[in-house]
Amino acid sequence: MIKIRRIYDQAEPGEGYRVLVDRLWPRGISKEKAGWDEWMRDVAPGNELRKWYGHDPSRWETFKERYRQELGNRHDLLLRLRDLERAHGTLTLLYSSTEQNINNAVALREFLMKQDV
Repeated sequence: MIKIRRIYDQAEPGEGYRVLVDRLWPRGISKEKAGWDEWMRDVAPGNELRKWYGHDPSRWETFKERYRQELGNRHDLLLRLRDLERAHGTLTLLYSSTEQNINNAVALREFLMKQDV
């Protein structure tokens, strides 16, 4: 099972292994209080794509496609995420965006669920 959760929200039981999937460290939260197990910044969208997207809803579908293309070059990281899910039963992808439905964690989860990684 792969869940998605905002890093600013309090961790809850059953979230398994928690991985921050943002390229930049979230503002206003200390690493000690973040409640994460691992930070995989290299699985996040590249800086150019991240800046282009800017959480503009009109760019969401194009963003997802471009992000999928980037992820095609990061097979080792995708395998690691799948291995963590298998090992812990649940993998929670953490993100910092205020956009709950159109962020990179949502796109990454969607990609992982569709792929046989």
